[in-house]
Order: sequence, then structure tokens, then C-alpha cells
Amino acid sequence: MMNKHFNQPTPMTSTGKRRLKADLSSWRRRWTGVAGIALVIIVIGISLISAATPSLLPVSLGADDEIRKVAAAAIFSASYLALAIGKVPGMNIDRAGIALVGAGLMVASGALSLEEAYKTVDLDTITLLLGMMILVASLRLSGFFAIATAWMMEHAKSPVQLLFAVTATSGIFSAFLVNDAICLVLAPLVLELTLRMRRKPIPYLLAVAMASNVGSTATITGNPQNIMIGSFSHIPYTAFAFALGPVALTGLVITAGLIWLCHREEFAAAGHLAAVKPNIRINHALILRALVATAAMITLFFAGQPPAKVAIIIGGWLLLTRRVKSKRIYAEIDWSLLLMFTGLFIIVAGAQRVLLTSDLIAAVGRSHLDQLPILCTVTAVLSNLVSNVPAVLMMKPFVQSLPDHDTAWLTIAMASTLAGNFTILGSIANLIVVQKAAERGVVITFWDYFRTGAPLTIITLVIGTLWMQL
Repeated sequence: MMNKHFNQPTPMTSTGKRRLKADLSSWRRRWTGVAGIALVIIVIGISLISAATPSLLPVSLGADDEIRKVAAAAIFSASYLALAIGKVPGMNIDRAGIALVGAGLMVASGALSLEEAYKTVDLDTITLLLGMMILVASLRLSGFFAIATAWMMEHAKSPVQLLFAVTATSGIFSAFLVNDAICLVLAPLVLELTLRMRRKPIPYLLAVAMASNVGSTATITGNPQNIMIGSFSHIPYTAFAFALGPVALTGLVITAGLIWLCHREEFAAAGHLAAVKPNIRINHALILRALVATAAMITLFFAGQPPAKVAIIIGGWLLLTRRVKSKRIYAEIDWSLLLMFTGLFIIVAGAQRVLLTSDLIAAVGRSHLDQLPILCTVTAVLSNLVSNVPAVLMMKPFVQSLPDHDTAWLTIAMASTLAGNFTILGSIANLIVVQKAAERGVVITFWDYFRTGAPLTIITLVIGTLWMQL
């Protein structure tokens, strides 16, 4: 008699399931890598065809213009897709490398000549960023940020006070000193001290990231996209700060409140926090020098001096010291960010020259970007699709057709910055904090961030839009 169980499949063991899952994951990585490499080959091929067409076909046929348009569209689309992902699958290349390759292909395809590419790079933006990075590097190497963080931890008497202190520190520093650099400095300090105080570090790390995004809304020097907007719009530093400072201050209060609401278990316990006195290496002379430079820089910004000019002069002055070797400061500078900016300027300029027609501008104009809620929504969505810096560059050509340039630029600055809090991938500042936490074994998941960041983004965007309409 045949066994009734003879034809039933044998249940898969846990080991088999893990092996199957690993095989599927490996298969996906392999084919994703193949697709990425194939896309690169196609884009390079189109670029080379565009470069060769003028010498192969008569000019009278006009084929070179059409092929150049196809090449520019392919380079632009592929570059922004890779920038949104953060890499090219199958290759070890980062965002800076992607921007550089895209810029090179724009020149190779004939969308821009090399001389024209040089002129598209906004040197005010690059110069201001470089000067600010030198200043932040000097403050960090002097021990100033470590002292400020330790003082904050020592004087916070409860977890709620500590939360508000971290939020205020990250937000205020980020308002003036480029939020990415502030997160790079504060995240490991806050992580170390909260672990030593036996607190759950995630709520406080979220405060570092989210407050840095919100606080950086306030001024031109708060973040890279604001630096670009300040250069494009020529809005005075003081006018920018008065326009968006109230949004940033309100947003910081909401940031602390939402983190408290989403992590009530961390803040429910009453009682005093254990004081922590970490060992800090301090260079008192360098601290004084860096603080004087910071005060002078901010004063000159508000006095109406060109930010790029002020930043690079004071940054150069900070290098004239016997206290620290210049190469230690150079090591703190995010050269890859400067490279990415340079490449993006060229990519966008090439696409703008070849693809941006009066009909396209008119079509975008009919989408009612002059209405602030629509402009805010489009900017916020675009910022989460391709990141905030590329989003601002993409919006630039369409601002010229709007009736109130200053209000439009301020709205784009506000929306592109606040939108960075929507997910972990929303801004470089978020990724820096997550990476620093992971190095110490603290995992911040997508949901950890999203359940606070998403409502924070929506609330602050609504408040910001209403404020801009007053």
C-alpha cells in the first residue's frame, strides 16, 4: 500500500530558507549591477555619438542638434538617478564621482564647451562652503564642540532637559555653521555621552539630525542649498535670517516636542541624570582664536558684507597659526562635497542650455509655481526624490519666470531644507548621524526616523508656507 505522505513536499529547514534568501539577494545584486553597468555604457555611447556626429554628418542636416539633445537628456537623467540612489549599482563610485563623470560627459557630448563649463561653476558657493568648513574644522580641533556638549550634558537635570538642550545646541550651531559639518561633530559626542549616562541614545541622535535640518533653515550659511540660493538670489544675509529665522525657531520647539511624544518611555522616568565629565583635549588659544573668528564672521554677515568674501578671508586667517598643522584642517574639509557641487553646476547648465526651451518654461509656468503652497510642495517632493541640492539646481531656471523672485527663493530654501526630515535619506546630515551611530553599534532604522520625521516635515512645511504668505 502506498504511503499517503509519499507525494507531499519535504518542509524546508531554516538553513534552507536562509540559503534561498541569500541566493535571491545575491541574484538581485548581480542583476542590479549588470543593469547599472549597462546604463553607464549606453549613456557613454550616446555621448560619444553626439561628440562624433558634427564631423561625420553635414551641418545642414541638423542631426547633431537632435543627437545632442538626446545625449544631454540621457546624461542628466542618468546622473540624477544615480545621485538619488547614491551610487551606480555594480560600481564603487559615490555622489561626487557621479557628478564629476556627468559633468565630463556633458562637455564630451558637446552640450557645453570646456570654457563654458568653467563659467557655469558658481565660485561664490564653493568659496563660501570652503571658508565655513575651515572655520568648523578649527572649532572642532580646538575642543570647543566637545566642551559645549559636555557642559550641556552636565547641566541637564532630567532627560527632557537633555533633549531640549541637544535640540537647541544642534539647531543653533547649524543655523550659522553648515548643518552637515555640525552633525559630523555633534553626533559622536552626543552618542558617547548618552551611552556613558546610560540613556537610550536614539532620541537624542534624532534630535541632532532633525534639529540640524530645521535650524539650518534660518540663514544662508545654514546648509549647502541655502548657500547656493544666497549666491543665486543675492538676498541680503539679514533679510534671509529675518524671513526664515522664525520658522526655524518654531520648528526647533516642534522637533523636541515630537521626539518627546514618540519616545515617551525614555523621558517618563523622573530624577536627576548622572553627571558625566569626559576627558577632553583643549587648546585654549585655538578656541579663543576660532571663537573670535566666528563672531567676526557672523557680525560681518549681518553687516551686509559678501558672505563668500568674508568666509574665505577669515578661513585663510585661521590657517595662519602655530597651534595646528594646516594638513589637519585640510583633512576635516569635505572635498567630495565641493567636487559634487562643481559637477552638478556643469550637469544642470548643460541640460539647461540644450533642453530648456521657452515652451518648456511656459509649460512649467502654467503649473502655478507662483502659488507658494504649490511651489513648496513641488520643492519638497523633488528634494526627497533627488536630494535637496540637486533639487534647488533643477528649480533655478523656473524661478526667473516668477513675479517675486525673493519670496520664491526663500520658499525653495525653506521647503528643500525642511523636507530633509521626511526620511533618513532626506539629507546628508541624517546619513551622517545614522553612520556615526552604526559605528558604535547603535542602529537607527527607517521607521525610527520616519515616525518622527514625517509628521515633523509636514507640520513645519505647513507653518513655513503660512508664514511666507503673511
